[in-house]
Amino acid sequence: MTKVHPNAAASATAAAEAAKVEKGEAVSLTVWRRSLLFNGKGFTVFDGAGNLVFRVETYAGGSPREVVLMDADGHALLTIRRKKLSLADEWLIYDGDAAAPAPAPAKRFTARRHISLRPTKSLAHLSPARGGGGGCRYDVEGSYAGRCLDVFASGGGAGEERRRVAAVCRKEAAVGPDVFRLVVEPGFEPALAMAVVILLDQMHAS
Repeated sequence: MTKVHPNAAASATAAAEAAKVEKGEAVSLTVWRRSLLFNGKGFTVFDGAGNLVFRVETYAGGSPREVVLMDADGHALLTIRRKKLSLADEWLIYDGDAAAPAPAPAKRFTARRHISLRPTKSLAHLSPARGGGGGCRYDVEGSYAGRCLDVFASGGGAGEERRRVAAVCRKEAAVGPDVFRLVVEPGFEPALAMAVVILLDQMHAS
């Protein structure tokens, strides 16, 4: 099996990644569409040093309605939950573990699959939930199956230009579609960028 991410010279690479964050430069993550659990489904995400950053672990069998994005230590960061009895394909993004006992986690975004009878690059739209997510909305364009897409942010104000905040692209090495790069621009939350990847995977599977 091809090694997903080499861990050679990890300390030097980790220092370089930390320097990028301090300088406000884009950070590149390696996403592996595989769980660390035996017989499980999910994602494993590494930084430039080969260190585990995020993980998603679900048991095999179907597309789960609720997916929890965790950090390397297993702490819940965000929950992506498919909305029940919705006329459109909609998902909700919560802070932390949405299944946790009170107080209820904050709802941050509502995500909707883009549906059009005409050919379009649009894949999905994220709108801030009431009381969460700030004023930014996000549009996703490109091809998830081709592992080539961009995430754009816009504040919704008149004349305000969109800006790219994240991108998904293929790895340089030929390791197949289950291993790809997630590039996160300065000022954008890496966990939210990964939540967008999970959303697209759910939409693509449904």
